[in-house]
Amino acid sequence: MVGKIRLEDRECPLSMTMGIVGEWWTVLILHDCFDGYTRFDEFQANIGLSSSMLTSRLRSLVDRGILARTPYQERPLRYEYVLTDLGRSLRPVLVALAAWRNAQLPPRDRSMILVDKRTGREAEPVLVDAATGDRADAPDYVFAAGPAASPAMRRRYEGAVPVEA
Repeated sequence: MVGKIRLEDRECPLSMTMGIVGEWWTVLILHDCFDGYTRFDEFQANIGLSSSMLTSRLRSLVDRGILARTPYQERPLRYEYVLTDLGRSLRPVLVALAAWRNAQLPPRDRSMILVDKRTGREAEPVLVDAATGDRADAPDYVFAAGPAASPAMRRRYEGAVPVEA
């Protein structure tokens, strides 16, 4: 299958991110982590994934630096899985995925919502440019080839606004 993947997909941040966290079970494990769960038995109870599949997914997340595996009990030896800084940086991705789906549903059909825990008010997350405060999902914001882009990636984005140096 790797032979069928285009070069620009191998360097594309969207493709690379999906290759790391795009699998259904991985997103559910991360969701559990953000909800405060850290232990194998908690993940298994919440998600219903087989032990072997859960072990594989957790190992992959640890190997990629998204989770850290630390002992919490010595006899018998048991581990917990906690988000690293890299893992915590995925929170906006999960928030955006949930917000996208909830936007497709009437409020009464939303089974999980993002709220401000201080007020209980439902939040409506948006993606903004930190420099300007403008919505980054507006048509004026486009993808362009970056400094490390291959020739294929540069061809893909010919005509896009140049990236600032």
